[in-house]
Amino acid sequence: MNEHISSAYDRDLEQLQTLVIKMGGLVEAAILSSAEALAKRDVELAEQVRAGDKSIDALEMQINEEAARIIALRAPVSKDLRSILTTLRIAASLERVGDYAKNIAKRTSTLVDIPAIQGADTALRRMSKEVQVMLKDALDAYLRRDAVLSEEVRQRDLEVDQMYNALFREFLTFMMEDPRNITACMHLHFMAKNVERMGDLVTNMAEQVIYLSTGEMPDESRPKDDQTAFVSAPD
Repeated sequence: MNEHISSAYDRDLEQLQTLVIKMGGLVEAAILSSAEALAKRDVELAEQVRAGDKSIDALEMQINEEAARIIALRAPVSKDLRSILTTLRIAASLERVGDYAKNIAKRTSTLVDIPAIQGADTALRRMSKEVQVMLKDALDAYLRRDAVLSEEVRQRDLEVDQMYNALFREFLTFMMEDPRNITACMHLHFMAKNVERMGDLVTNMAEQVIYLSTGEMPDESRPKDDQTAFVSAPD
């Protein structure tokens, strides 16, 4: 009987993990599609990203409900409880990353009729790709309980910050050179800031995996290089 209960419990935890990975796949796709929609000024693709956010939200709700059911039914302790709580935090971070991808998609339609800023679309796409790869690795680390890979993801957030800072300086230059660039640069800056925040959330996920694997949060402060003082992007 105990073996049967243990087996059912393991299946519950595996199902929870499967839902997180499914949610992560949708979020990865949203990151890449929002950047592609911007680069191609593809309003239809941008709308698909916005509509797809509902599926991401629904999965987070399903994960929350399943986790609550497991806690009520199984009364997990120690490592199992830590696993469930970590999963809930990761799902919450994924939902926020999806929101930022949706925010980027929202602004694409605004930029369709505004002259492009040279190099900005390519830079944002490269920055988004870096965050997407970070997310993929963070999810792989979650599956494998890999603290080493999680720490690598955590360190790579510095690269995202550096990309953001470079874009910030470029946008300032374009706006000072020609006031007609201000509207486009403001929208693009908000997009870049959203991608930078995605990187922060993925880093949070990596730190949660380290906690899940070792029982302790990382001691050292994460590397950050966001030195800008621009207006923050709205949520």
